[in-house]
Amino acid sequence: MVGGVTLAADHYAPLTDERCPTLVIRTPYGRNWRHGYFGMVVGFLARWFAAHDYHVIVQDVRGRFDSNGVFEPYMHEREDGLALIEWLREQAWFNGAVGMWGSSYLGIVQWAIADAPEIKALMPLITSSRLREIVFPDGVLDLGLLLRWMAILDVGETRRARSLLTGGMLLLEVQWRTRRAMRQAPLLNGTDRYSAHYANLFREWIAHADAPIWQQVNNAIPMRDTHAAVHLVGGWYDFFLRGMLKDYAELVEAGKTPHLTIGGWGHFSYLFLMLNTPKMALKWFDAHLKHLPVTADAPVKLYVMGEEKWHFFDEYPPPSETQAYYLNPCGQLSAHAHTGDPDSFVYDPHDPTPIIGGTQFAPEAGRRGGNRLARRSDVLLYTSTVLREPLTVIGSVALDLTVSADGGADFWARLCDLTPDGRLISVCDGLVHLKPEGCDGAPHRVAVDLWATAYQFKAGHALVIVIGGGAHPRWLRHSGGENPLTDAVLTPVRHTIHYMTDCPNTLHLPVVSDVY
Repeated sequence: MVGGVTLAADHYAPLTDERCPTLVIRTPYGRNWRHGYFGMVVGFLARWFAAHDYHVIVQDVRGRFDSNGVFEPYMHEREDGLALIEWLREQAWFNGAVGMWGSSYLGIVQWAIADAPEIKALMPLITSSRLREIVFPDGVLDLGLLLRWMAILDVGETRRARSLLTGGMLLLEVQWRTRRAMRQAPLLNGTDRYSAHYANLFREWIAHADAPIWQQVNNAIPMRDTHAAVHLVGGWYDFFLRGMLKDYAELVEAGKTPHLTIGGWGHFSYLFLMLNTPKMALKWFDAHLKHLPVTADAPVKLYVMGEEKWHFFDEYPPPSETQAYYLNPCGQLSAHAHTGDPDSFVYDPHDPTPIIGGTQFAPEAGRRGGNRLARRSDVLLYTSTVLREPLTVIGSVALDLTVSADGGADFWARLCDLTPDGRLISVCDGLVHLKPEGCDGAPHRVAVDLWATAYQFKAGHALVIVIGGGAHPRWLRHSGGENPLTDAVLTPVRHTIHYMTDCPNTLHLPVVSDVY
């Protein structure tokens, strides 16, 4: 009971007389086989951990499945998580050591109580403590994330009592609801496709900068107060990636020694990660909860795409040298900057440039081909000469541009790998948002954060930069007006790239020469 609200949990006990550590998994997606496929996976893994001499507590968060109350994302997770720790203190079998493990929202609840003294080890998968930056990447709403996640919660609740056989229809229903909501103008009307509870949550989150959730997130646990051993696991194509890397950097700055593992995964790999990481988690918890001798790995393990190999480092980012490429007229990406007439395109919000692959919250995220995108008239492409030797890039990628627009505008950019057979593979991307008052037609200098990657461009391949006016719905389409959320009128906007030798359009790549 927490303030009169009953929270439901399952306890998996090891078959031993010894006092064992406890693993806590708190979830909004169901805790056992009665709650669908995700719950079945969680229940299976809880038994597996218990068989390795851990007490395991799996709990439905407030307002989900068998727990009472109203589900308000994040709002009660600290209160309820600390109440669970207090309950553990009263149990005769509790030995005082707690570990937490899980992906996405199951990782967010870990950060909510990370400063509790009983918590000795954490393993958050594809998640971050920085929720506002996740919902508003680059200062622009991730429309696909919020609409799709609300649909998953809504549909999951309506299907909670149905069999696992019908659960396979969940994603289809989620996609149907999400696509219908995205077609609405103004976009706030799209929430009418959801139940009143989730429609109101959506409106509150995006319309009010002072909403209670953002006030509470701003007062989240600072990393310096986290005394647990932390192993962060993420994906190069996960929308949590940038926030997770900031969590890692803040832990290091606070004098902690976190471990970091990043694979070539997207967010919808979370079920794969739940099934693929238990052995890694068991090793982590054995070392930090049981203090058993285990083989020590390098603290940073990164999957280098293109090369398709794992590499180990002592830190992130590993030492690198910045290599510059310049975006020049006639679609050239070269080692020297040139002047020339500007290039432009028209971004039409009635037919917004779509996101293909990348870090979107969708099953089709990841290392996808972008040839269909390259054929659109609302993008510009800049291509390098063919590489004579491999080029390995590990770390954050940045792009400086000189641009102008005749209305409110976004400039989106993506780094791609052009293969010898003509395939255009997405590597990393980002966006910069220009408000209408800053779009007077005069050239402006902007910096686009293309996020981070670990990618090897092989010999015989070429680098490509794609520039567009958006990437819908990963970033909310710009309406061309004052407020893309509420504008009912959509206005096409001309975007222009200028070429000036004193302000060149520069791609900055962190090139790593030594990997092992």
